[in-house]
Amino acid sequence: MSPLLVSVLLSLVSAVAYAAAAIVQERVAASAAGLTYAPLRSPAWWGSVLLNGLGAALHVAALAYGPLSVVQPLGALTIVFALPMAALFVGRKAGRTAWRGALMATVGLAGLLSLTGGNDGQPLADAERWLLAAGTFGLVALLFTAAHLVGRSVLRGIILAAAAGVAFGIASVFTKTVAEEWTASAPLAQWPSLLVLSALAVTGLLLSQASYRGAGLAAPLATVTVVNPVVAATVGLTLFGESFRYGAAGTVAALICGAVAALGIVQLTMERLTGRSDSLSVSESPESDTAVSDTSVSDRDTPGPQVGEGVDVGPVPGTRAHLEVEVRPRAVAGRS
Repeated sequence: MSPLLVSVLLSLVSAVAYAAAAIVQERVAASAAGLTYAPLRSPAWWGSVLLNGLGAALHVAALAYGPLSVVQPLGALTIVFALPMAALFVGRKAGRTAWRGALMATVGLAGLLSLTGGNDGQPLADAERWLLAAGTFGLVALLFTAAHLVGRSVLRGIILAAAAGVAFGIASVFTKTVAEEWTASAPLAQWPSLLVLSALAVTGLLLSQASYRGAGLAAPLATVTVVNPVVAATVGLTLFGESFRYGAAGTVAALICGAVAALGIVQLTMERLTGRSDSLSVSESPESDTAVSDTSVSDRDTPGPQVGEGVDVGPVPGTRAHLEVEVRPRAVAGRS
């Protein structure tokens, strides 16, 4: 079996492990109250950490056999594996829009995979590593701040997922560097890179956990799986000396593939936003102090409120002390 084929197989199994971890993380985010980033008392969350660790170990093994620009884009299959796994194990079925967005993201990254040259490239110098680490943490901090300035929970989750993808992507860059330069005679010679790698991995894990809060499974997961390989492949192309095939034409085709992947994320984001906006609306009428309007959920593929998810009804006018809201499959009724 060729080293490239071994790398591809390890990457596929790694994607399955990451998909299972994402499903567990989303379930924890939907049920845990107040613990957005690290629900340490949840056994399920620790299970997701172990699954992420398994996926990372397989990812490292794949990087040992194949180039960065080949291994990273295969992570896009995580979202394709996650949708049927979520339907099978937790009963969350994906609609047409979710599948369309997921497939667009995957096809876009598959195109990038087919266009990458796959040469071994050149190792990073120490100055380049520290500059890359500082720039990465600065960008993650900027995205983290922007996420907390956004009012919509879905958009906040997407931005946090993008920050997690940046952290994971650069962590893969440092993993590749350590794997190539590690020697048995000096096992701790790469400790600065290992320290940065650990910090990026933990940061990505905590940000990805927070991204599922109020944003569902598909949109944050697709964002992480697209941003992660795109960031890593960009570094591989610019700093490791890797290149696209077919020269300028290959570069243009790669940009088109990136745009297709981005449109897939937009599809998933809009699907989630539409699903939440169709959930419930509260209005005031002259005949009563408080009235709840009857809003039906579309027969398209937009998901309704799930068990454990909050429903934002907005500010309720009037002086009523209590408002009880009941969510039914096709209509919403309220009584005070």
